[in-house]
Amino acid sequence: MKLLRLPLATSLAVFSLLAIVQIMPKKPILLLDRVYSGAGWFQILLFCGYASLIACHMQDVSKSALWRRRTWFLFSIVFFGQLILGLVVSSFFLMTGRLHLPIPAMIIAGPLYRGEIGMMPMLLLSTVLLSGPAWCSHICYFGGLDNIAATSSRCRIKVVPNTVLKLSILIVMIFSSLVLRFTNAHIHLVVGLAAVYGLIGCAVILLYSLKRGSMLHCTIYCPIGTLVRYLKWISPFRLRIEQNCSACNRCTSYCSYGALERAHLLAQRPGPNCTLCGDCLAACSNQSLKYSFMNLTPEHARMLWLFITITLHTVTLAIARI
Repeated sequence: MKLLRLPLATSLAVFSLLAIVQIMPKKPILLLDRVYSGAGWFQILLFCGYASLIACHMQDVSKSALWRRRTWFLFSIVFFGQLILGLVVSSFFLMTGRLHLPIPAMIIAGPLYRGEIGMMPMLLLSTVLLSGPAWCSHICYFGGLDNIAATSSRCRIKVVPNTVLKLSILIVMIFSSLVLRFTNAHIHLVVGLAAVYGLIGCAVILLYSLKRGSMLHCTIYCPIGTLVRYLKWISPFRLRIEQNCSACNRCTSYCSYGALERAHLLAQRPGPNCTLCGDCLAACSNQSLKYSFMNLTPEHARMLWLFITITLHTVTLAIARI
């Protein structure tokens, strides 16, 4: 019965949230509801089953990393698949019927340039508030590609996250967006610059993450990853390294974010790039790596984090389109 609690809780949460999405808006948001009025309820049931399946497997520490990679990659495939269908087949597959560049940096740059806040910035902030850095381990559409590239590599070259470079990219992106706005730059120039930035990101994934076995796009290049790195502290969820840690470094090879290097283990504190993904838990024979949330036990803290994160992942998968 205990094993069914998380799957049941996530499926009920997903049903409740998507039911609001189905009932409240005047225009249909769920894709099947656009095909046939009322079919959105069938889509909701499908996503409830999807959330329950993920929760059933991810509550097992030994299966969590595999299922996280699978579902995160699926998220990217569905997201970009709908974009391709929207471009090639019909604008029906686009959320608004208008094309927006699917680049994570545009979540910040877009609102700065337009002077208005859309759905994606609100979704990002909500995710950080509810589950800390889960955006960078379960939801970001570019992150799913970076993750599969890094974990598919046969080699693993240690990469030390460069804080100065990360902050510089974020600052340049913010400054550039404001300059383009206040100089009334032509939209073709703006789109061109954004496209170039996105193409460089793709090159980072293919030329570096894939070859070095480390998520360099997410940990160094992506300004959203940098922003989440600092905003995540508003969430009370943490990954704790217990005193019985022997610093054997076995968990280091399981972390694609460079957050469990030897210096972090000796200091008994994960690096700032930690996204709470939980891949490292199965690697530790001493069970020294544990989730914490206020006064909850480590197991209950992990179950709560999985409940929130799987729910967010599933709901976002159901509604997030260009």
